Amino acid sequence: MARSSNAVLAVAVLVAVALVMAPSFVAPPAARAGDLDLRVAAFGAAGLAPLAVEQPAMAYDSVVAMLQSWLVGGTVLTVIFAAAIIAAAANPLTKRRQEVQNMMK
Repeated sequence: MARSSNAVLAVAVLVAVALVMAPSFVAPPAARAGDLDLRVAAFGAAGLAPLAVEQPAMAYDSVVAMLQSWLVGGTVLTVIFAAAIIAAAANPLTKRRQEVQNMMK
């Protein structure tokens, strides 16, 4: 009886070793050097397309125009920050939390 359990154990070990040694990832066959994948070329062309668009140089014609653009940009940023501060101050959840906190005291 001992010999049959040893044989079963040996077969189990051999099967386990075969499963462990089997390749778990099989790479696809390598492409030949002359083959060109058109998808790679299409993706490359799509990625480089914005660089092909010619854009004019945007130079200021005077110092006054430059200062005006800075003033407009600063005004827009100030309005955005003011709106964010008002939205944060008018947040009903924050007000409710403060009311509950005052009630707990």
